[in-house]
Amino acid sequence: MINEQTVRELLGQLKDPFLHKTLAETTGITEVSIKPEKKHVSVKLAIAKINTAEQMALQMKVVETLKEAGAESVGIRFEELSAEVLEQFRGKVTEAETQDILSPLSNTEFISIASGKGGVGKSTVSVNLAVALARLGKKVGLIDADIYGFSVPDMMGVTELPVIRDNRIIPVERLGVKVISMGFFVEDNAPVVWRGPMLGKALDQFFRDVEWGELDYLLLDLPPGTGDVALDLHQMIPASQEIVVTTPHPTAAFVAARAGAMALQTDHKLLGVVENMAWFESKVTGEREFVFGQGGGTRLAEELRTELLGQIPLGQPDWNDDDFAPSVYADDHPIGEIYTGIAKNIVEKTTKK
Repeated sequence: MINEQTVRELLGQLKDPFLHKTLAETTGITEVSIKPEKKHVSVKLAIAKINTAEQMALQMKVVETLKEAGAESVGIRFEELSAEVLEQFRGKVTEAETQDILSPLSNTEFISIASGKGGVGKSTVSVNLAVALARLGKKVGLIDADIYGFSVPDMMGVTELPVIRDNRIIPVERLGVKVISMGFFVEDNAPVVWRGPMLGKALDQFFRDVEWGELDYLLLDLPPGTGDVALDLHQMIPASQEIVVTTPHPTAAFVAARAGAMALQTDHKLLGVVENMAWFESKVTGEREFVFGQGGGTRLAEELRTELLGQIPLGQPDWNDDDFAPSVYADDHPIGEIYTGIAKNIVEKTTKK
């Protein structure tokens, strides 16, 4: 029958599914109990996040490892690592690589676009701000970092795929914006079922292996909420500034506050808040109807102690079959003009010294 030292050595080689560090490195093996007569091993493990699919995968690996070593039955309990340990190891995950990853973009302004929940039009805002900045003569890149809900290529009417040249990924250029998205690497709009390490590698490639060239701005359409992908991106790009998107609805603004709080906790600067779907204006009467209520964006900006950059009404872009981009507003469209105003504000705020 295996002993405690062997158990610790074997399990110590397994990795925390979120921190990507071994359990030995994180001191994640907190208890080991062995009943030799029953060939039973009980362990208590601390990991970054419990009650997840990743925990279940680790649990299966633990059972497999210990049974291969001679245990006939295995008991496992999980707990979360302390906040101090999480901070320590999350920092180590990105700090050693950040400078190397971002060095080709050292003169680029990073702007992350976040939301507390899905369905508030965050990707629409990302796309139109990127295009508006390009129309102002800026060199712009856009990363569709919403790994599970990628939509930027479709919104911009992108029909090409990136090419590989000298082992570098050449982004697709559309409407003056260089675009990269997980959607380019998934066949037939298939769902992404990758786990943390694979997703982290893909995001790393978006910075390390893409030939962005010289950029003034690189916008990141973040996943909604405050999950691990969003947190990893926050820590990968410590110099990023952030825009938080909400609707006027109080619940949307309440949830969006979490995304803003996470930005502040990871030492990001808030550029401001964009209130999307602010109202619907009738073409017949010209009257405004506040479909989702009023005031959410203003209250959120006040809570985060930042600026309300603009309010975007509900309205459909004018589609052009010859140059189809179903979510992009023309520069002379009333909503396109609002985006231009927000883009000018961003340029002013990011070029102040």
